[in-house]
Amino acid sequence: MAAEERTEAPPRVVMDADEISRAIIRMAHQVLENDHDVPRLIVVGLPTRGVPLARRLAAAMEDIEGHTVPIGELDVTFYRDDLRRQPTRSIGPTRMPGPIDDAVVILVDDVLYSGRTVSAALEALKDIGRPRAVRLAVLVDRGHRELPIRADVVGKELATASDERVGVQLEETDGVTRVTISRLRRAPDPLP
Repeated sequence: MAAEERTEAPPRVVMDADEISRAIIRMAHQVLENDHDVPRLIVVGLPTRGVPLARRLAAAMEDIEGHTVPIGELDVTFYRDDLRRQPTRSIGPTRMPGPIDDAVVILVDDVLYSGRTVSAALEALKDIGRPRAVRLAVLVDRGHRELPIRADVVGKELATASDERVGVQLEETDGVTRVTISRLRRAPDPLP
């Protein structure tokens, strides 16, 4: 094994299930403060973990306002600018609960990092319709933006190093709910 190869250190939990639940409730209140016209809101999750987070956010909003909040899913795979560099992933569904024209779309993702996924989502939305406004809600903002994109609603801001990995796990997709940080480290040089 060459010294340049890296292995992942054991992850450190930075948010447990209760903290994530509280963050989602706080996010729901923030969304409703900013865009209180609930009938015109559509919550749209970005695969993979943005979809269950969107469902959780919409449920929290429904608990607060007493109105059903429509939920959609938006796969952005074909809109990404890094397809050549990233391994191919399976294409997910794009489902909207109805027209998005003149609606306020709340895009939901698990981690905001470079901003490239959100940029792809904005391009994908243009092919579907013309919302009145698009807002971004993320569970974790870890910094290190490559594009001028910021979240409107953030569950938790984490100051991370570029060699760290933020992992979101949700009961719906992973069987456990938590946010972890793990640091990549150099593998030790082999003995001669």
